[in-house]
Amino acid sequence: MAQRRKEPLTQVEKRKINRENLTKLSGIFRYILPYRVKFIIGLVCLVLSSLTLLSFPFFAGKLIDAADGNLLWQQFNINQIALILMAILLVQGVLSFFRVYLFTIVSERSMADIRNDLYHKMMTLPMAFYDQRRTGELLSRITTDVSLLQETFSITLAEFIRQVATLTLGIIIIFITASQLTWFMLAIFPVVVLIAYFFGKFIRKLSKQKQDQLANANVIVEETLQSIQTVKAFTSELYEVLRFRKNLSEAVNTAVLAGKYRGAFISFIIFALFGAIVAVIWYGANLVLAGTMTTGTLLSFVLYTTFIGGSIAGLGDLYGQVQRAIGSSERVLDIIGEQGEYDQLRQHASREVLDGAINFEKVRFTYPTRPEVEVLRGLNLEVQQGSKVALVGPSGAGKSTIIQLLNRFYEIDGGRITIDGKNIYDFELVDLRNWIGMVPQEVILFGGTIRENILYGKHNATGEELQEAAHKANALQFINSFPEGFDTLVGERGVKLSGGQRQRIAIARAILKDPKILILDEATSSLDAESERLVQDALDKLMEGRTTIIIAHRLNTIRKVDNIFVINHGQVQESGTHEALSQKKDGNYSNLVKLQLELY
Repeated sequence: MAQRRKEPLTQVEKRKINRENLTKLSGIFRYILPYRVKFIIGLVCLVLSSLTLLSFPFFAGKLIDAADGNLLWQQFNINQIALILMAILLVQGVLSFFRVYLFTIVSERSMADIRNDLYHKMMTLPMAFYDQRRTGELLSRITTDVSLLQETFSITLAEFIRQVATLTLGIIIIFITASQLTWFMLAIFPVVVLIAYFFGKFIRKLSKQKQDQLANANVIVEETLQSIQTVKAFTSELYEVLRFRKNLSEAVNTAVLAGKYRGAFISFIIFALFGAIVAVIWYGANLVLAGTMTTGTLLSFVLYTTFIGGSIAGLGDLYGQVQRAIGSSERVLDIIGEQGEYDQLRQHASREVLDGAINFEKVRFTYPTRPEVEVLRGLNLEVQQGSKVALVGPSGAGKSTIIQLLNRFYEIDGGRITIDGKNIYDFELVDLRNWIGMVPQEVILFGGTIRENILYGKHNATGEELQEAAHKANALQFINSFPEGFDTLVGERGVKLSGGQRQRIAIARAILKDPKILILDEATSSLDAESERLVQDALDKLMEGRTTIIIAHRLNTIRKVDNIFVINHGQVQESGTHEALSQKKDGNYSNLVKLQLELY
């Protein structure tokens, strides 16, 4: 069973807010530049909206003063002040609409640009990058991280500016209008806020612990569902159920403990916060009785205090959101900044004519993830134009590595690989891979239709070319037997088709691609006799006129090839025809033949 992760992939790490980290977040702003006019207008609407809303408590207080007969506000009757308040709400509503609408346009389009760049970069990154990253991690970058950035730039940023403006201007206003009451409030509220901060921090720690424990339980579900055959084969269902129950029980116990403290926290907040409000109102009421403050001013003060308190509470969450956004921007920009295999994706190969003669000259190679293990050790291998050769040898000998290096999935450490005498690194990478076709042992199809999977070999193929490719691959008969024909859905990874049907779809795809160099990874090793006959017949048609390299596991399938290379310890130990190598006493190939005869 795989080792369990300690953290869920979707958990977003927080970063400290400092100049360096804010600089990383600012790297995302270049995606907003194309929409800067709308962004600036949205910011203006945001500021005006905040200013307009801050005038509401002022006029609400004056409404009460006018009702009390305050001489200063008797020139405005109650109806007029009420109309001013309604006008403030109307203007604020209109400004808020345009602010939300414009920020939505900017965030949606800029984040779509980020997703496009991120996916484009992922498609151009070398295999060495994918060897070091998990698929779930990369999915998290393009989903969770970009979604968090989108929320930050569409909601968090606007709210942060609005709350800061409300907090700053609100404090200035209450100091001007009611300085005595303001000082009294500042003597009470900081104590409540500090206690609430540390209490809340402890509760968040418990919540995080519960999330980690729940993540461990979820990993068990993920692992067992992915390996359900293994679980059932070893009758470990009860073991897994108990393991999941244990982890889930730990999460529940932690959640209950957190709930107890959260209940106490809420009780404290209700008592302390509202008690502080009562104290402020009590002191304000005494000031009103003493004649140093009007009733309307007290109401305005209470409303402004509510706004300020809401801003302080909101800034805490917004601060955490910005911290997470910094981490997301760093991870997204790290991938976008990776060095790709090529900068421009092209669909079609060049018109350069390729013969297909292949030569490996003293090639040395180690995988980036295993630098201590040299896989190829000065390999020399020559494949003549139009010939059919086989690579045989034990697992780990380097057979698949040879194919991967020919496709330039990895960079070689030494030596030279040529096609028609030209170094493969002198070819355009897209052209090189368009000249090479491959039929793997385990075919994984895309979850669309049969038509879409075959057209993957040539996206702009005509209907006649599609039919011809399916016919040559011995696939047309079973395709036409389906009610939907070529529009039949193959299911995720092609699960709705049999192994032989998937192989023939892959062969049809390769035929449509019309490669000059063909690679077969023992495409018939796992098929029944009838499917193997049909697939082998299709492969014979496919190999005509092409340089073909076969990775062989069953030696009886390569008797007719032009040359066989026995690979071991990263070198060619023997080469020759099947007959010649079979007759070589104590040779590696003859020993492999004897071993397979004993097994089969």
